[in-house]
Amino acid sequence: MERCQGSLTAMGAEDTPVSLAGMVTSKDPAVGLQAVVALRRLLEELEWLHADNARQQGWSWQNNATHLNVSRQSVHEKHAGRRKAMDMEE
Repeated sequence: MERCQGSLTAMGAEDTPVSLAGMVTSKDPAVGLQAVVALRRLLEELEWLHADNARQQGWSWQNNATHLNVSRQSVHEKHAGRRKAMDMEE
């Protein structure tokens, strides 16, 4: 979880969700696409953070999946290997 928190904390002023939301409405495609990439990265970090938090609180993979509106298999495939590599999962 520290990795996620570190990434979120390291966001610059230009990378705040509010500023990125403003950038996606830019008429300049380079600016808009840059914002999309940054928002996608932010969403991934937030999902990792909250999925890890849920598992640490005893949530099942099915409960995680239900709240993410995906299948249990997809959430397990996405997060279990990463959690095992970080010694967060047996």
